[in-house]
Amino acid sequence: MDQRLNSLDSQTASHIVIPMKVSPEKEVKVSEHHVWVSIEDERVYLGLTNFIQGALGTVISMELPEIGDRIEQDEVFAELESVSTVHELLSPVSGKVLAVNPDLDDHPSIINEDPYNDGWLIEVRLMDDSKLDSLMDMDEYYHFVFKDKF
Repeated sequence: MDQRLNSLDSQTASHIVIPMKVSPEKEVKVSEHHVWVSIEDERVYLGLTNFIQGALGTVISMELPEIGDRIEQDEVFAELESVSTVHELLSPVSGKVLAVNPDLDDHPSIINEDPYNDGWLIEVRLMDDSKLDSLMDMDEYYHFVFKDKF
């Protein structure tokens, strides 16, 4: 088991471990709004953490920005509808949308099935990568999520 999880209930923590859309050598950050950012030079991929997709329930539809749209950090960039709620997603970065996951149109629940790989949301060209410094690494995120649980 990953050494970072020693202070967590291993069964609970195993559900948020991060086998990402990216390889392990790429940097990953997470916002306090449970959106992960996979960093690849000036491009990043955004997606939902396993923790938040589980809390929201089965995703039945997504409203995502269009290719070419600009998104702004801490502003709504997408809306997710699950069986239990409608949830607005706040962007952890600012930039231009380069790609939108085409699989989400016909199969939005892929976010629940594989949130870190096939369930990615959008690809963005960063406007200012210094804003990534305000995001948490995965260790910090684990403690953020479970701070009152253990």
